[in-house]
Amino acid sequence: MAKTKKKSAVLTPNYNPDKDKGAYMNPVMLEYFRQKLYDWKRDLLHESSETIANTLQETELQKPDLADRASAETDHALELRTRDRERKLINKINAAVRRIDEGEYGYCEETGDEIGVARLEARPVATMTLEAQEMHERNEKIHREE
Repeated sequence: MAKTKKKSAVLTPNYNPDKDKGAYMNPVMLEYFRQKLYDWKRDLLHESSETIANTLQETELQKPDLADRASAETDHALELRTRDRERKLINKINAAVRRIDEGEYGYCEETGDEIGVARLEARPVATMTLEAQEMHERNEKIHREE
């Protein structure tokens, strides 16, 4: 497992990491995932700012009808929970970009194995191989049941 800091590269418009015949996590592949993470973060921040501007500031929680008030409060709480999940996701995105900068992106934090391009395409913030993640979740479930 080569965990060295790599220089960023220039992406071609139709780059596909699944078809990249170069070394795993080569500079072009790393740049692809960096851009994918940046784009995802930008979209989350845009949605969040729109929600704050449009929904949360305009929500009138003091409604005369109790059912309307309860509904408005439930909607407001749901939006806040969604924003909190997105905040946590942005932290994971930032951590993934740091791993790219440090040359550790794409490698399992438990085993050191390659996570795999397909898994990173589906979940760019993944920190474990699918097998390690499943083992982690099984252990978590066992400890919760004790």
